[in-house]
Amino acid sequence: MNPTILRLSAQALLGRRRGVVLVLIPAVLLVLAVVVQALTDDAVGYDAVLHLGFTLALPLVALLAATAVLGPEVDDGSIVYLLSKPVSRHVIAASKYVVAWAATVVLGALPLLVAGLVLDTSDPRQAIAWGVGGAVAGTAYTALFLGLAAFTRHAVVIGLLFALLWEGVLGNVLDGIRWVAIGAWGREVATEISSKVPAQGIGLGYAVVAAALVTCGSLWFTGDRLRSFTLRGDE
Repeated sequence: MNPTILRLSAQALLGRRRGVVLVLIPAVLLVLAVVVQALTDDAVGYDAVLHLGFTLALPLVALLAATAVLGPEVDDGSIVYLLSKPVSRHVIAASKYVVAWAATVVLGALPLLVAGLVLDTSDPRQAIAWGVGGAVAGTAYTALFLGLAAFTRHAVVIGLLFALLWEGVLGNVLDGIRWVAIGAWGREVATEISSKVPAQGIGLGYAVVAAALVTCGSLWFTGDRLRSFTLRGDE
């Protein structure tokens, strides 16, 4: 990790309008949880709120965080100045990933746990399960979206299509997609903690290995892509 890159990435994440949106997304989820808990009995809206947070709020937070720490530098060309420094491209990628990952866990996964506790204080285990599952999925989401930000300037659009269509719509319609859906991997981990989280039927081992492969592969690709900027001089 490079402390300077960590600091600059954190400033880029929190100092732009995306930082405001990043805070608003979990805030809306928590307000929704409070409203549902106040207006219904016996955690009627538990599954609906947590499903919304897991399938929509979590990937959106990961997408915004990942693109915020790298996308603007690619767009305005300042990435060239960063790449001119004697720092390994993979160290740059890892440093930016750590900042985006921390934001995803704090603003994406942690609110799932808090929302679960708000909706049903009698079952903290289920809330913890959603939080842990969100952290696992968020880890892979962040790495994948960071790779997208390094690959194309249209990472936000592609990431939205991936989250809404592939993980959301198609993931709920076609059972086979759960094998290649990050959200399903996170849910499978959550199921091992609490049986109340719907099982995906893919196995804990597969879910953990798949998430790790996507995370490591995406980080390697990001570092390799950053190195290609210098080699080709195309940015």
